[in-house]
Amino acid sequence: MSILNSGRWLPATAILMGLGVVGSMATLVYQHGQLVNARVEVAGMRREMSVVRQDIGTAETRLREKVEALNGELAATRTQTQQSVDRARVTVRKQAEALISKVAVNQEAQRKQLAAQLDSIKDSTDQASVRLTDIGSEVGEVKTEVGEVKLQVASTRSELDKTIADMHRVNGDMGVMSGLVATNSKEISALRALGERDYYEFSLSKTQARRVLAGVNLVYKKADPKRNRYTLEVVADDKRVEKKDRTINEPVQFYVPSKARQPYELVINEVKKDTIVGYLSAPKTQVALR
Repeated sequence: MSILNSGRWLPATAILMGLGVVGSMATLVYQHGQLVNARVEVAGMRREMSVVRQDIGTAETRLREKVEALNGELAATRTQTQQSVDRARVTVRKQAEALISKVAVNQEAQRKQLAAQLDSIKDSTDQASVRLTDIGSEVGEVKTEVGEVKLQVASTRSELDKTIADMHRVNGDMGVMSGLVATNSKEISALRALGERDYYEFSLSKTQARRVLAGVNLVYKKADPKRNRYTLEVVADDKRVEKKDRTINEPVQFYVPSKARQPYELVINEVKKDTIVGYLSAPKTQVALR
């Protein structure tokens, strides 16, 4: 019974052994392929190393090639006389010395050129360092100037706010609340800085009795410095309005329908003999009344 069973399982065992052999052969083939590839890579690396060695050739390599060539010629012509060999050696020696001398000259020239380039780079670097230092100083100066400007702006703004705070609003001669009334050039500049209206400073006198400002004609009529009063005529949109016996720093109002819905304001700050000095305030938004 065991023999029969053994006979039945023998083919299976043979198959398994055959598969093992095939697997081993496949492994050997794979390893052989890897070995071949490694050898190819090694050969490639050797070729690359050979090329690198050839590229690194210098005057010494060229001299060696000449010596090797001479040795080859000597091997082929050993039958020649010793005298010929000596002459050949002398010739080669002279050529070698000349070549070595030439290589030395070239190397010295290259060394000097490289040294000059390095000196130039050093000079450029030093100049760049100096320039960077100068730029740093300039940046510091600019920062200082910016800080000073900020302080000046803040100071100017503070003065502007104080100047505006000292001014007042009053009703004009037409019963309309005026803007802030300036009493001198400093306050006029402060109002102009606010940017809410346009301001035009002027003076009128007997000798220069008419001025045109913002499309409005102002005509001098009378100045009373003792009482700080004046009289002038306003001409706008072909209409004449006389502002008579007005006092200084009083907002005198009038409309220019073709230009704006808000009133224009006229303020005289100073009355001299035959001269009045003040400013005209005009709305920035020019929209005609309809």
